[in-house]
Amino acid sequence: MTTVPSETDLHENIQIAFDRQRRHAPQMALTTAEQRIERIRRIQTWVNAHETDIQQVMYNDFRKPSAEVMLGELMALHAEITHTLRQLNRWMKPQSLPTPMALIGTKSHIRHEPKGNVLIISPWNYPFVLCIRPLVSAIGAGNVVMLKPSELTPHTSSLIRKMISELFPPEEVTVWEGDAHVSQALLELPFNHIFFTGSPTVGKVVMTAAAKHLASVTLELGGKSPAIVDKSADVKQAAGQLAWGKCLNNGQTCIAPDYLLVHESIKQPFMQAFRDSITAMYSPDGKLVEASESYARIVNKRHFDRIRTLVDDAVAKGATVTLGGKMNPDQNFIEPTVLENVTNDMDVMKEEIFGPVLPLLTYTNLDDALRMVNQREKPLALYIHSRNRKTTQYILDRTSAGDTVVNDTLIQFGNVELPFGGVNNSGLGKSNGFFSFQEFSNQRGVMQRDFGTMKFIYPPYTEKVKKLINFIVKYL
Repeated sequence: MTTVPSETDLHENIQIAFDRQRRHAPQMALTTAEQRIERIRRIQTWVNAHETDIQQVMYNDFRKPSAEVMLGELMALHAEITHTLRQLNRWMKPQSLPTPMALIGTKSHIRHEPKGNVLIISPWNYPFVLCIRPLVSAIGAGNVVMLKPSELTPHTSSLIRKMISELFPPEEVTVWEGDAHVSQALLELPFNHIFFTGSPTVGKVVMTAAAKHLASVTLELGGKSPAIVDKSADVKQAAGQLAWGKCLNNGQTCIAPDYLLVHESIKQPFMQAFRDSITAMYSPDGKLVEASESYARIVNKRHFDRIRTLVDDAVAKGATVTLGGKMNPDQNFIEPTVLENVTNDMDVMKEEIFGPVLPLLTYTNLDDALRMVNQREKPLALYIHSRNRKTTQYILDRTSAGDTVVNDTLIQFGNVELPFGGVNNSGLGKSNGFFSFQEFSNQRGVMQRDFGTMKFIYPPYTEKVKKLINFIVKYL
């Protein structure tokens, strides 16, 4: 079952599909590495054959440029698939553990067994990769899966449904399209694990629903990711990287820099370099940014209005638009925009912006900048631009973030060897490569005695037994 015929039988249809997958889960758990690899290769082959279709549906949804589909969606997906195909055999093998002296005669290992029934709820900003990438890991771990893609990118969601229906029987993987009512109906079910990507607000709803069944969760959320640019930074390089990181996907990236902290002494050259970078990327021929084929749009009017309200609130409270500011509601277009003279009482400094609007603050004392970072929830990403290693280490030691990148932006998502995920408000759990495989697996400890016994410490607790216990406690 992949679609919802009507509201009245929504719960019944979902329950039937869930029960079918639950019955099939033990069979999936017994699949070999080769069988799981074959399933992942199906995905790889389908994606390679439908690149043009994938690019088109995302252009239809919010004018995402085809190059950004390749860069932001398919490159990361291909890296995940390739890495998983190469490593899955090794990941699935029991992991031997050392034996304490007190337990001589035993041996121990960890088995990675599938959690079972998995629900993946994916977002609209990277609607293909953030749905299919965790699916690859869930299949690699041996689970059955229900997918809930975002209704805000309906063309992409429809293509995902078509893809899955062609590749997998419904007892293994199935897709549910629809709005929040579908998500709510799914969250009522006793899944073994839920993988959610979205906002902290909705993440709390998911976690509450999971708690009713004591289900484990992976929450990839967001928040206000800061970028610190110190006086030693390569100003031109930092400005170009931050301009790209903020404007890729029209700023609708959970790890996009959400506000800048720039050393006062380099503010003017930084702003000039930032302007030059925007021009080079989106207006090299002198035309308006709005005419650029390399610049996406805000996903819908509701989000456009939300961002416009953030800017209006900031300006009304004294902020200055020093770059951009042009908006076109007919196209959900927002020009790359920099706000200065922002203060903490402005909504733009309280909420994740999720658009091409960037508040810029200055500092002279690094500790003041770190206080601005640490007074907020822990971010999903922290960006440091500095050529001073001591400064970089100083910042790392005094902040906390899901991931940190030094002298670049966004690239952490592309490294399958690196754990990706937040801290508290910015997320729970980690993904990428083996970390994703672990998220979808139960790490089951197994201990086996080959010889010997512990009978010598059984009751009755004579003086001799007590001495043996004391010896074991103190010396073994």
